[in-house]
Order: sequence, then structure tokens, then C-alpha cells
Amino acid sequence: MKYIKIIFGLSMVTAFISCRSKELNYIDYYHKVYAIDSAHRADKDTLATIRKYKKLFRKFPPVQNERIEEYETYIRYADRFHKNFGGEKSLDKLIAQSAPNWKYKREDQDFFKLFKKYGIDSIAVEQKVLQWKSGLNKVLIDSFSIAATRDQYNNRVGPDIVKNDKKNAELLIWAFKHYGFPSRQKIGLYGNNEQPMHMGTLLNHMAGTEHYEFFKTKLLEYVKSGECTPRDYIEMVDKHQYIHHLEPVYGIFVHYDTPAFNAADSARINRNRKAIGFPTFKQSSKITKDFQRKMNNH
Repeated sequence: MKYIKIIFGLSMVTAFISCRSKELNYIDYYHKVYAIDSAHRADKDTLATIRKYKKLFRKFPPVQNERIEEYETYIRYADRFHKNFGGEKSLDKLIAQSAPNWKYKREDQDFFKLFKKYGIDSIAVEQKVLQWKSGLNKVLIDSFSIAATRDQYNNRVGPDIVKNDKKNAELLIWAFKHYGFPSRQKIGLYGNNEQPMHMGTLLNHMAGTEHYEFFKTKLLEYVKSGECTPRDYIEMVDKHQYIHHLEPVYGIFVHYDTPAFNAADSARINRNRKAIGFPTFKQSSKITKDFQRKMNNH
């Protein structure tokens, strides 16, 4: 009887954890990241920023948000102020978050210096990246390497575009059904023979397919789960609006004959952006400027 109670108790705990993870909505996560980032820009209170990020990462497994790289930012700040950030376990998690873009990240010498402080040399970091790569989904990598080639066939000029986009739409639907969203943590950013394999480009071209409404609904689920980035989603939606000469929803693609945004347009677009976990025009401008400044300093 005691054994049965233990098994039942474990089952309840497992069910609770499973339900809790399903309830996580990464749109909330993105809002918190932007709020923390904005507050830090305003008051420069790094200790408060560390506390806020630490609290956030207790609830949400981190992702490297566009151009903010909040998990790396948190670890760097914590290291600078001698705060506990989880040591090697958290550094391993950071490697996994950085590995998809390793082709460029490996040029960041400050990144390696951070790991060296904790006894992890550059060779060990590279080995951990290789270990991460070995765990990627080979079936999806093979499939989307072909899809990426097909997507760019003849520089997307000629009568084959519609046919190729249809094949890629069907591949995406198949992948969703059997493997879920082909995120960068499942397939990386580069396929066979180091071929660029950016999911955002592929999704952008789904805007003109007969399956667009399905993708518009389904991808929103993956934005909430943290697998599809808000940018990849909103670019697809606004590309569809652009193709059909409709007003932009998120202010990404604007047709040449679209009137300039007025205050009401900007307010509407900012509301739409917030609803999907994307920064407002003002926030986006600040993040982009800081990111460009950071790139120029490297």
C-alpha cells in the first residue's frame, strides 16, 4: 500500500510539472525581458536587473531573445558583481543557446574569456558545441536542407516558385505533425554542407501559399511555446498583408502606396506588437541602435 502511495505521489508531481510547463506562455516571457531591458537602460541598476532576470529564469527556461541575448547578459552581469548564476550548469545552458549561431559567436573572444574564468577553455567550449550538434534532429536537418535549396531555386525567379513553396508548406505541416516546430534547438541554423537554413525565410514565403491561414494559427502556438520567434511570425503575417495590399499589422512590410503612419496607426501597430511579444517601434529602435553599436565595437 505504501508503495502504491509513493507511485501515486510521483505521478501527481509529474502531472503537475507537465501541466505547469504547458501553461508557460513565452509571450509573457518576452514582455518581461523587454521590461527588464528598458528599466536597465533607464536606471542602470545592474543588481536589480540581475534579480529580475534570475526570477524570470526560475519560471521560464531561457531563450536568447533577438539582439538582447538576455541569458548571456544575466550571466555576465552576475559574474561582474560576483553573484551566483548557477556555475557550469548555467554556462552549459548558455552554450546550448549560443550554439545555433556558433559560426559567428565563435569570433566573440569575450565569450571565451567568460568561460575561461570558470576553468572551461576554448577547446572544451568547442567540444560542448559539437556535443550539442550531435543531438540535433538529423531527419529534420536533411529535410530542411533540401527545403532551403528548393526555396532559393533560381533565385526565386520563374514559374517554379509556387510549386516549390507548396512542397515546402507540405513539409512544414508534416514536420509539425511528427516532430513539432523545427526550431533552432532542433535543427540549428545551418544544414548539410553548412548551408544557411533560416526558418524565418521559409516561413516568410508561406505568406503567399494556400496554407497561410493554417500557418497563421499554428505558428502562434509555437510563439507561445517559445519555439518560433515573434519576428518570424510577424514577418510572415505582414508579408501576407503586403502581397494583398492590406494594411500592415505589425509595421514590418509596408507597401510603397501605403500612406505614412499617423499616431493612430502607430498606436494600433504597437498594440499588435505587444500582443505577440514584440517590441514597440520605440523599443525596437533603441534595441537596434544598441545592437549595432555593440557590433561596431567588436
